Amino acid sequence: MEYKSTDIKNIIEEILEQKKDKGGVKSLYFVGCGGSLGALYPAKTFMERECAGIKSAWINSNEFVHSTPKDFGENSIICLACHKGNTPETIRAAALGKEAGAAVILLTWLQESEIIQYGDYIVRYSFGDEKDTAGEKTICGLLVAVELLKQTEGYENYEKFLQGVGMIDRIVKNACEHVKKRALVFAESHKDDKVIYTMASGAGYGAAYMESICIFMEMQWINSNSIHSGEYFHGPFEITDANIPFVIQISEGSTRALDERALKFLTTYAKRIEILDARELGLSTIDPSVVDYFNHSLFNNVYPVYNQALAAEREHPLTTRRYMWKVEY
Repeated sequence: MEYKSTDIKNIIEEILEQKKDKGGVKSLYFVGCGGSLGALYPAKTFMERECAGIKSAWINSNEFVHSTPKDFGENSIICLACHKGNTPETIRAAALGKEAGAAVILLTWLQESEIIQYGDYIVRYSFGDEKDTAGEKTICGLLVAVELLKQTEGYENYEKFLQGVGMIDRIVKNACEHVKKRALVFAESHKDDKVIYTMASGAGYGAAYMESICIFMEMQWINSNSIHSGEYFHGPFEITDANIPFVIQISEGSTRALDERALKFLTTYAKRIEILDARELGLSTIDPSVVDYFNHSLFNNVYPVYNQALAAEREHPLTTRRYMWKVEY
């Protein structure tokens, strides 16, 4: 049976009922590869900050298979993201979940794929140019975490979070319009760059990670690395100079101070800085108690405006690959 983001509340209710006589749910694992893993980063952060009694982790699919957590089993939920349902490593992780007796939640886009045979709950998320951000992969992952907390320990900001879900699509669409002109300028000035760094903190860090590995490295063959704003001063800032380009996310919420500190240094010693400020882009209209968890959805959906402009300027389509799906690996 196929589910949507709006069904996740009922999915968690059903899992908790099933696990009630077996000791309940004791752990929640978020598993995937590449962009699918990055999309689950806000859910990971939510569990770490808000949940006291349930263990959680965010793990690459292949590592999960080869270095499986000792507690993983019938008292676990594994939430896997797999866009087309054909990533071999994630398929193996899902199969492992099935074998271990865990509740297996699959977040995917395609209705039919190899991975769905291993899922107890198949949640089809929104994707594409006309998608509703409230139904995308990242929000689905967050809802798994939020509903699990709400139905086990309680979550005092639950209604405010749901209000944020209802607001995020309009915020994202407005932000994309807002950056259109600056994205063209960025593309023109960065078309010949051999390296571009991204920087971020908090629940939004996953968006910087995805931009670095999935866009600059995979789709544009530009050397890149995602630098955590808090780690910038513990090594990476030594490469800062007037010629090195940075894209820095200034999150709204609890870790904004980390990003602002990094930005202050960049504006002193660097010259080529692209600033994506969540406050400027409208995210502050979401309640402060939950706004942290929406930074990723904002930044990750604004980046494509830049990416399409950059790909066009460089005459290097985002679909171009050298190795992926072409050679054995």
